[in-house]
Amino acid sequence: MNTDNSIQADTGSGETFIEVDHFQMCKYNQHSPGDVFLSEKNPADGHTITTLSDGLGSGIKADVLATLTATMATKFIAADIPAKRAAEIIMNTLPVCKDRGISYATFTTVDIEPDATVHILEYDNPPYLLVRQNTAIDPVKEDTEFERKDKNTAPKVKAILHYSTYAAKPGDRLIFFSDGVTQSGMGTPAFPFGWGVENAYTYILDRIRDKLDISARELAHSVVQEACIHDSFLPKDDISCGVVYFRNPRDTLILTGPPLNPKSDEALSGLFKRFAGKKVIAGGTTANIMARELSTKVTVNMDNLDPDIPPYSDMEGTDLVCEGIITLGAVADILESGTTSPLGRDNAATRLVDIFRNSDRIYFVVGTRINEAHQDPNMPEGLEIRRNIVKKISGLLQEKYLKEVHIQYM
Repeated sequence: MNTDNSIQADTGSGETFIEVDHFQMCKYNQHSPGDVFLSEKNPADGHTITTLSDGLGSGIKADVLATLTATMATKFIAADIPAKRAAEIIMNTLPVCKDRGISYATFTTVDIEPDATVHILEYDNPPYLLVRQNTAIDPVKEDTEFERKDKNTAPKVKAILHYSTYAAKPGDRLIFFSDGVTQSGMGTPAFPFGWGVENAYTYILDRIRDKLDISARELAHSVVQEACIHDSFLPKDDISCGVVYFRNPRDTLILTGPPLNPKSDEALSGLFKRFAGKKVIAGGTTANIMARELSTKVTVNMDNLDPDIPPYSDMEGTDLVCEGIITLGAVADILESGTTSPLGRDNAATRLVDIFRNSDRIYFVVGTRINEAHQDPNMPEGLEIRRNIVKKISGLLQEKYLKEVHIQYM
């Protein structure tokens, strides 16, 4: 977590940001995903590492094996073990299905260096798609075949690893998915042999051309939703898609809490006005200060009332105005759970989560004046003060969603 004394957000600098996100659905009637997607940014060397593993079958057993595979792959790469050696260790660790003679888990691992050099290792997942300037690029892959050291398997099982590397350019997208995507619709008149790799590629390219700035999260969601449609909304397998998008960073500023010194109100409003990016105000007192300083009005929006979350408001020049502590607490819960929109609810908390997840650099300005309302003994037990909630949200955004977070106290 970075705690800064100043906020700078110049989205026109030409800087390239790596956006990583995914979406997945469980097989129908299963409550545990057999596909696992892990991402982390190694603070030691700046590498961004992400892995998608597909466990054989579905349910708890597939989940455990996929989690083991994805965790090993991510940790081995982070430890600077050569990719091919790491894959060999993983594949000789996992058991082989006696009936089908194949590994219990597949994987695609993407390792991105700070200079945007990308290394990709694939085993038995559908081939990834590299999109540059809205066109599919055919990557050069090096195939390595080796025999698994499984004494209980006869004949010996041969594994083929696909390794590729390239220098990413601004605007590049890397899309990879499990076979729940390519096999969706299998047995239907439209796709008797499944949707297939080429059809999936065509769909992805069409989505990108229709919306040139589509985010990694939205594109991954769209691919999985389309595959689910092919299965008549009853997924026959776990469906997962991951996307890496190299682009200019998207910035968000969130003000929460009044400044310690009322004389700082004018400086805060100036910072808010000059900021180039999404702007959020969390807290009624803070909203009233900004409305006064910017000579505008705050209007409560009564269209989407929620029994648990206070309504959001509208204010000119602001993307979201919401209540502070309760809403931020709900945001922390949603981010921690990893859900996108609980029960499809549209409220201030889910809207703020959407803004956070579609942002890359998030700047918090936290006022340190004590709010008397939060000293009320009738407030819910365990309600944390603003500073602690912001710290929790910041940690989740960095560790779980690979966001860059800055905090400034006033």
